[in-house]
Amino acid sequence: MAAKTGKTAEEKPKKRGGSDAADTEDDKTVYAGKRTQDRSDGQSKVSETEKASDKNTKSSKNAIPDKIGRYKVIRKLGKGATATVYLVSDPATEQELALKLIHFHGDNEAMSRRLRKLFQTENAIGRCLKHPNIIRVFDAKIESDHAYIVMEYVDGVSLENFCSVNNLLPLHRVIGIVFKCCLALDYAFRQGVVHRDIKPANILLNKDDDPKIADFGLALNLRKDSSEDSTFIMGVGSPVYMSPEQVKNYPLNHKTDLYSLGVLLFQLLTGRLPFRANNQAALIYKIINQETPSVCALNPSLPAGLDPIIQKALEKDLYGRYRNGADFAKDLSTVRYQIMEDDTTEQDESHFRRLRRMVFFTEFDDLEIWELLRISIWRQFPAKTQLIREGDQNRFFGLLVEGSVEVSYEGKVITRLGAGEVVGEMAFLHPSNATRMATVVTLESCKFLEINCPAFELSSEEVQERFRKILIGKVLERLRSVNKELSKFGEPATKNTSKACGNTLELEPL
Repeated sequence: MAAKTGKTAEEKPKKRGGSDAADTEDDKTVYAGKRTQDRSDGQSKVSETEKASDKNTKSSKNAIPDKIGRYKVIRKLGKGATATVYLVSDPATEQELALKLIHFHGDNEAMSRRLRKLFQTENAIGRCLKHPNIIRVFDAKIESDHAYIVMEYVDGVSLENFCSVNNLLPLHRVIGIVFKCCLALDYAFRQGVVHRDIKPANILLNKDDDPKIADFGLALNLRKDSSEDSTFIMGVGSPVYMSPEQVKNYPLNHKTDLYSLGVLLFQLLTGRLPFRANNQAALIYKIINQETPSVCALNPSLPAGLDPIIQKALEKDLYGRYRNGADFAKDLSTVRYQIMEDDTTEQDESHFRRLRRMVFFTEFDDLEIWELLRISIWRQFPAKTQLIREGDQNRFFGLLVEGSVEVSYEGKVITRLGAGEVVGEMAFLHPSNATRMATVVTLESCKFLEINCPAFELSSEEVQERFRKILIGKVLERLRSVNKELSKFGEPATKNTSKACGNTLELEPL
């Protein structure tokens, strides 16, 4: 597809085309029309008929063929577990297309049968789906040892590029992209198709922010009897995006795709998955049994209306989930028109650089700081504003980015804290008592990074461990300072007559 002028999905994207370029491990490429020897030796190209070359010719290892079938190869776009994807040109129309070439494993007949089955599914279903947000399939050819499929070329990147906490898309773009995906899945369902493998890698984004759903190789045709349909394979999909019914190997319908899209929306908004685990068994248990975390707790800057939408999309009970993609899209539209179309990327970068320079974050790596930014709120307070009041019950805490505060108890000053100091950590660290034992008031205009406790407890284990370690260190430093101050008012200490430290202590035998 020709590139259009518009918003750029990413500053320096790795371009991809067609479907997920994820497909063969061997580097052999079968093609039609010509055979290219090692280009470094300058040997000539030998023309052959299309039919003969389809069956008999192979490129040298790592070489890019001149032609595949009737299509002229421009360059390689990507290579994965089972296929290689090329950018090609159709000589009849001069249109740029993406061609996915699959080489069947001669030494693994079972794998070859599976690849052939998935290829046939993608070809058959792709040709019947004609929607602006679904990759179009134009041509395909299957031989005994290889096959290729020709599809629409998308000049852009996959949504994988925007699933990390340090590279999230602005909210209005996320809502717009998922809104279009909802309508595309609704259309596919009305054609009797369930994708079964919705994930970031299978959704491409062009320069106009138009998503294109790719890779229908695992799709299920609901209009066929699953017991007779050769394309029906249980247990397919990507585990972290699977619905509860999919991980249980239950019969599936279109609602499994809506669940997977809900997981993707969660990830695009927070930079993390709703369910995480160290092994697949634990992950499956969480998907089936654990409640979905609040997306607004993980990212307090999000509008509250997003929480019930994601909760409904990730509902474990099929009857409680969205009926179809159109209903999902309708609810998203109510949020879409409530948000400003401001790109906060520049502001986020500025906040990140500010924290990176602070001594408090010396031991944090960049990703941990980005994660912290997503679960916190930047607040500006004028002078003489009460941040914390003694006797209140709460556990929020934060970091002074600018300005200074006064800490007091029962009207008496305890200390004053400046930029870079933590405020409110005592109630947060206490295992059972969240009662505030001091009052904190700003002495001047202050910039305060407020960290929401529920959101913090949903953050990664690495961030939690790092933060607790530093907070405990801060508390111990302050206790040492208090000991020094208290000693000024104490009586003279008792002079020791013996030493009982380390290995110098000698005990009398019993």
